[in-house]
Amino acid sequence: MDNWNYFNYFTEIEEYFWKKRGAHLLVSPLDWAIMETWQKAGVPLEAALKGIDHAFEAYQRSRRGAGKPLKSLAYCTDAVLDAAEEAQEAAAGAQPVNGAMASEPFAREELNKYMERNARLLDKAAGECTKTQPEVANVLQRVAGSLRESLTLLEAPGHLDLEDLERRMTILDDKVHATLLSNASEELMLKIRREVDSQLSAYRRKMKAAQLALVEKQYQQKRLLDEYRLPRLSLYYFA
Repeated sequence: MDNWNYFNYFTEIEEYFWKKRGAHLLVSPLDWAIMETWQKAGVPLEAALKGIDHAFEAYQRSRRGAGKPLKSLAYCTDAVLDAAEEAQEAAAGAQPVNGAMASEPFAREELNKYMERNARLLDKAAGECTKTQPEVANVLQRVAGSLRESLTLLEAPGHLDLEDLERRMTILDDKVHATLLSNASEELMLKIRREVDSQLSAYRRKMKAAQLALVEKQYQQKRLLDEYRLPRLSLYYFA
């Protein structure tokens, strides 16, 4: 991660997509899954926005663009990845940038509120599934405890190592995802599978197999979190 300003990655893309569509609508779980695949692939924010521009231009020139709004970021995938490749080629030979920032990009007090809120949501979800899924409840309680232990990092004097804090949050996110996946019922997983298949049906021919697999995985994770009313812990969702 080259710049911690990218913590607003998802919000920036979401708002930009709203503006391009001309309507302030909720971004679907599929769209969130697609944004996450871009983030995990290291697509710069500027490249994502440039690719969305190119996709909208191409869509408006096409027959489908006659009077019909572009519904999903899935249509933008190829254009965004092309823009990312262009950005990578343009950056070839550039001097590496130190990941540490001279000043912290946001207040520790706000970070504390964000992490405390997530811990409370974990506690609440654990309480709701204590009787029906005690294994899940136990993991959620332990993750909430680890999250609160991480708050001590915000109280320590000196520079806050955001990269290390993000690594901790990613590990906790992974624990939650693994637990939900291993304990989810077949009925729920089948429901999610049908949802993603239905939403991706119009875009499968445009997306490569590797892209599809990543989107499906991210969609699955997003929906499982929704079912348990759980937050993402990564600092990318702080903005």
